[in-house]
Amino acid sequence: MALALLLALPAIAQAATQERPDDSLRAHLTKAISESDSFEDRFAAEVWLLDMSNRLKSRVPDDAERLSLLKNIHYEASKAGLAPELVLAVIHVESNFNRWAISSAGAQGLMQIMPFWLKEIPEAGDNLFDMRTNLRFGCTILKHYLDKEKGDFTRALARYNGSLGKTWYPNLVFAALRKRWYKAR
Repeated sequence: MALALLLALPAIAQAATQERPDDSLRAHLTKAISESDSFEDRFAAEVWLLDMSNRLKSRVPDDAERLSLLKNIHYEASKAGLAPELVLAVIHVESNFNRWAISSAGAQGLMQIMPFWLKEIPEAGDNLFDMRTNLRFGCTILKHYLDKEKGDFTRALARYNGSLGKTWYPNLVFAALRKRWYKAR
């Protein structure tokens, strides 16, 4: 199923919270908006960051940490040519936003990157628990697989997870995307 179709399913969409941001969130949001160069304009940054911040609050309670994470996800996803909401769904499934997560196979961080990638890409000192490094690797790898699979999100996600030919992992990501990270239209 195409990503655009998944994002447009209004029957599954939940209403964004109408709760007004408190002073702390407002201050962090103002700072994040002013430093966000991956958005088309200030308004787009404010709308997206506030919406996604409300959705992520239960998993990342600290306002500054949450907005920094969202800003970096948007930047790295946009830089790689991916929908930031898709990256949020991948992180949701991979690590549930635990930047210190380590899988039984040894994958590390938010997007669960295998350490062998550090040897494949000669960047001395890279740390997969560093948020920006992990997001950059994860978004670049996912985009590479999406290109390799000629835009087939199911195959690209399965390849990302190491389960090419199976649909259980892509289905988990698509479900997270529909239920929590869809882009309100």
